[in-house]
Amino acid sequence: MPSFEDRTDFENADKGYLGTTSQSTITDASGRTVWNFDAYTFLDGACPDTANPSLWRQSQLTAKHGLYQVAAGVYQVRGFDLSNISFIEGDTGVIVVDPLLSGECAEAALALYREHRGDRAVTAVIYSHSHADHFGGVRGVVPDGAVIPIIAPAGFLENAVAENVYAGAAMNRRAVFMYGAELPKGPDGHIGAGLGQTTSTGTISLIEPNLPITETGQEEVVDGVRIVFQLTPGTEAPSEMNFAFPDRRALCMAENATHNLHNVLTLRGALVRDPHLWARYLTEAIELFAAGADVLFASHHWPTWGTAELTGFLSEQRDLYAYLHDQTLRMLNQGYTGVEIAEMIQMPPALERAWHTHGYYGSVSHNVKAIYQRYMGWFDGNPAHLWELPPAESAARHVEIMGGADAILPKARAAVDAGEMRWATQLLNYVVFADPGSTEAREMLAGVYDKLGHGSENGTWRNFYLQGAAELRGNKPSISLDSASPDVVRALGIDQVFDSIAIRIDAPRAWDTRLTIDWNFTDLKEEVRLSLANGVLTQTRSHDGTSADLVLTLTKPQLLGLVATGDLGGIRSDGDSGALTTLMGLLDDVDHNFDIVTP
Repeated sequence: MPSFEDRTDFENADKGYLGTTSQSTITDASGRTVWNFDAYTFLDGACPDTANPSLWRQSQLTAKHGLYQVAAGVYQVRGFDLSNISFIEGDTGVIVVDPLLSGECAEAALALYREHRGDRAVTAVIYSHSHADHFGGVRGVVPDGAVIPIIAPAGFLENAVAENVYAGAAMNRRAVFMYGAELPKGPDGHIGAGLGQTTSTGTISLIEPNLPITETGQEEVVDGVRIVFQLTPGTEAPSEMNFAFPDRRALCMAENATHNLHNVLTLRGALVRDPHLWARYLTEAIELFAAGADVLFASHHWPTWGTAELTGFLSEQRDLYAYLHDQTLRMLNQGYTGVEIAEMIQMPPALERAWHTHGYYGSVSHNVKAIYQRYMGWFDGNPAHLWELPPAESAARHVEIMGGADAILPKARAAVDAGEMRWATQLLNYVVFADPGSTEAREMLAGVYDKLGHGSENGTWRNFYLQGAAELRGNKPSISLDSASPDVVRALGIDQVFDSIAIRIDAPRAWDTRLTIDWNFTDLKEEVRLSLANGVLTQTRSHDGTSADLVLTLTKPQLLGLVATGDLGGIRSDGDSGALTTLMGLLDDVDHNFDIVTP
């Protein structure tokens, strides 16, 4: 364990501080609070017994907010959202890097920058990668109608919109647990998420990139500022890049190297990332940029100053992901499963002694299981696990064979008294899934979740446990974040729009339905045929000369309106309009607030 006497991170987090906003909150146009600066003032106090001291320390650091100078002409506003927004001063204005998640927060951050540095125009925007907290606030810094470079790595738009639409409802529901945005803020509640405090709840937007970065070593001069890029696809995001400002001797590592262990598989859900590739790109970044940099900054947390210091930081971050990858592979090839490896793995003492390698956001436990999943899938090879009963039925059978809830609850209390929280969780979860109406079991399990959350060093684990406890007690929040914002939906390609329809087909109801619809897009000069058969909606750009049941002539905006409202207004329709009615009637509703801690 590193020393709590080491105050280097606190010194670096305060370095270059120029001031912060006088406002206690950021609000949207209706007056609703989307970010509250005062919510975390309790972190100024000593760590209570309801928080892990290491996570409390991390939250003290991530709760700091204001404008900071990183290097000559390089500034950051931190603590205005989960992520950081950076400002690179150019010849005529300022380049914005990663404009946060919400437009309201980005606008407030830009106002703070201008308060200290003058009313400089935004001359370009850089998206470091395809996660919403790095592009969602863009309309808060770019005026309507402005034509400026919007720079992003290759594949950005496809990955940004696909993640937020295809599985967006499920990811957003689980993000409520991961970030704990609606948990009460306080020593026994929400104290942070490790990577930052939490997600803001304002307006998500997107302006499509117009200057793609397509290869490592690509150099661009933007508003007089020279920038050299390194593409890192498949690391922390499917589309991501690091970049250096060689004339400022400053290096931006996006979200590939931050002051914690990151996620190989985020708990909100995503594709499993490649830690082997991640480590290789960190080695490449050292080789490309480290010797020419005096400061390293990123899209989360605080900078690292000094060439030797930032090289050491990158080397330890590289070793962290490489170690987890290689040791998981070593042990799985000895026959151990992901769950077993997560219990067995031991981290090197040198990495344990560094604060920035600790699992405040990702964890060794769930990352090891993710690496196992990447290579081996969900099945551990044991035939007993090949076709298990679903959770509710399995729970009912377990409870029955253990003598019923009346026999289990005393055993669960004994486990709690003995400090065996993981076993108590398993026992009580059986009872809750077998009988969701058992008030005694729900409250006892909620109490166990409280204890597990309060002891966790990992911010996202803490939030999951405490949100689970809240929902067991009947405090289930409404979903406040919808990443499929109008801008994101408008950025969908035609293929992606039809894909988003296909994944909503209620296939059993559609097994016996056959239909074809031709879509002629006058604005895109494209023709698409949709065919429904066997519950599968297929799209093609060509057909065998057979006629469709229905031919629609329209524009892409009309398609988006049709999908949103079912309105055919202005769309030319030739053929059987009932085909469209049938298709739309087969779409399943999306549940944005499904149950997680109960069946």
